[in-house]
Amino acid sequence: QGQLVESGGGSVQAGGSLRLSCLASGLSYGRYTYCIGWFRQAPGKEREGVASTYSGSGSTYYADSVKGRFTISHDNAKNTLYLQMNSLKPEDTAMYYCAAQIMSCGVRPLSVASFTDWGQGTQVTVSS
Repeated sequence: QGQLVESGGGSVQAGGSLRLSCLASGLSYGRYTYCIGWFRQAPGKEREGVASTYSGSGSTYYADSVKGRFTISHDNAKNTLYLQMNSLKPEDTAMYYCAAQIMSCGVRPLSVASFTDWGQGTQVTVSS
């Protein structure tokens, strides 16, 4: 069983940038390849997938709403996931969660139901 800890959230103006980090710790994440990603949940809305990546191949997956603005990356040696968020919009305001599963990303790489381990979240607020 592993633990995920996010950091890097904050408040920015529209058009600004933020970089989120997620440290994955525990025996499983140091031993196996896994799918890991970022999800977000705005007040009154369902949690949605933002981006994910498979540690084995480096394949990446993005929600249409963030393509071209967000970049997901993973440092295998540090078991750390990053999300570089550029050109932020007020609609990006949400709690951002890191999540992982000890398996490939499969056919639904941004499905909330597919991920077993979750972090506590970090708040991102974008003002207009």
